[in-house]
Amino acid sequence: MNLFADIRTLVLSALDAMVAAGDLPSGLSTNNVTVEPPRDAGHGDMATNAAMVLAKPAGMKPRDIAEKLAALLAEDPRVTSAEVAGPGFLNIRLAAPVWQGVAKDVLERGTDYGRGDLGAGKSVNVEYVSANPTGPLHVGHTRGAVFGDALASLLAFAGWDVTREYVINDGGGQIDALARSVFLRYQEAHGQEVAFPDGTYPGDYLKPVGEKLKAQVGAEYLDQPESVWLDPIRNFATDEMMDLIRDDLALLGVKMDRFFSEKSLYNTGKIEACLQKLDDMGLIYNGTLEPPKGKLPDDYEAREQTLFKSTEFGDDQDRAIKKHDGAWTYFAPDIAYHYDKVERGYDALINVFGADHGGYVKRMKAAVHALSGGKVPLDIKLTQLVKLFKNGDEFKMSKRAGNFVTLRDLIDEVGSDVTRFVMLTRKNDAPLDFDFDKVMEQSRENPVFYVQYAHARVASVMRKAEAAGIDVSEDALKAADLSKLDHAAELALLRKVAEWPRLVETAARSNEPHRVAFYLYELAGDLHGFWNLGNAEVGLRFIQEDDPATSQAKIALARAVAIVIAAGLGILGVTPAEEMR
Repeated sequence: MNLFADIRTLVLSALDAMVAAGDLPSGLSTNNVTVEPPRDAGHGDMATNAAMVLAKPAGMKPRDIAEKLAALLAEDPRVTSAEVAGPGFLNIRLAAPVWQGVAKDVLERGTDYGRGDLGAGKSVNVEYVSANPTGPLHVGHTRGAVFGDALASLLAFAGWDVTREYVINDGGGQIDALARSVFLRYQEAHGQEVAFPDGTYPGDYLKPVGEKLKAQVGAEYLDQPESVWLDPIRNFATDEMMDLIRDDLALLGVKMDRFFSEKSLYNTGKIEACLQKLDDMGLIYNGTLEPPKGKLPDDYEAREQTLFKSTEFGDDQDRAIKKHDGAWTYFAPDIAYHYDKVERGYDALINVFGADHGGYVKRMKAAVHALSGGKVPLDIKLTQLVKLFKNGDEFKMSKRAGNFVTLRDLIDEVGSDVTRFVMLTRKNDAPLDFDFDKVMEQSRENPVFYVQYAHARVASVMRKAEAAGIDVSEDALKAADLSKLDHAAELALLRKVAEWPRLVETAARSNEPHRVAFYLYELAGDLHGFWNLGNAEVGLRFIQEDDPATSQAKIALARAVAIVIAAGLGILGVTPAEEMR
């Protein structure tokens, strides 16, 4: 049940009745009519902008529409009052049984409460992480992994058919550098002295890879020219690095549905076929580009290249797909990869890129728009940098990796649950400070603890009730007399619970899973606040001595809150806590 959607339906029905009665002209669009929580809870339970958005197209005063709409809404038994505010906003108050019914619905549906059909079963491909397979995942990759995984879970919860995808960038020169680095570790495993030149990867994580290569091939590649060992070591090293990356992702609770090899596009005709399609559309030509910003004319040599007319689809300039020497640019296989996704039949595509890929957004959207005829939308979400702090200082080094903090370092320090939740406490395109000291605090300032503690508190109430002989089984709570939940504080908590389905839909529409973390923090705060009220007012305590029926109703309320917290944490990939240690 999405109560806000239900009341919006009521508002639209009342507007239809006004049209039928001649109080509104016909043919008005109601697409922008909303029903949402008011900015000030003291103004009511819900507010609608119907009169404000319809006044101009109807040629009427907003208050005239609002007053007639209010009268119709007040006839519904769910509505206790509908009051016009300001120039024509309408504040609505609902009867207590409506809110009590929210608790019942949550108990009936469990963690499926709030699961929606916004996606209507349409397919969406969410591509995230996609780090070069040249080493372990670092903190920047971690944020993209958490964001992408939570977004995929959110969309699935909202009714999309989601594919989680990782593209393996195994077709470029970085893999040659990896192979040379592994060869050096292979030589080292044979007791030779080695030095890592610029452009190679000196991290200790390649030492076991060199040892494993030695175990497999013995001395076969020693004293051999690069032409002998480069290709086989490329393949060997890529496989080893992808195994390492999969292990890292598993530590974070991330499991991909599909891994796509960029190398599969090379020497197969797929890049050529894709670009031929664009050429057939008149979108490929030979030309020169303006010098990059900051380059003086005498610093720049214009060379003819093969270009894609990305400016026809909103890009700032056309983009090179083939260099003057005939070699592909990085953009060419990227176009072919996205065409492959379009050809697989997805209804929508989402890419999660690091902030350093911001310049790629317009060109990639242009290519997908061209190749799909505008039928497949591509949303690109950028994740900003993460700064780590410990003991008040920025924390940077990881000797095992070479010069960065790895995902594994982070998980070893604070665990997967803390890592995932904290990574979602900021919008994806905002910088994030990750303070090791703060995330281990047991205080309201630590959002992970605050939300987990709320869930654990409810679990504690359940255990105490059972010890007191109160039946708090699933069936007993579903059958509880929820009309006993009539205190203003209890109804306020139920109002917050009722926002969950709407929040899911809003977050899924905007591809913003951080909204879930924000909501959970607010819901946890309401639960903790209610708990504190019970310390002063005995009648608000969840367990009422010698009154099992009232206790069951109040525990049903607590359980409803815990269910929503568990559902939200499930989307974020965080385990609900049963007790705090």
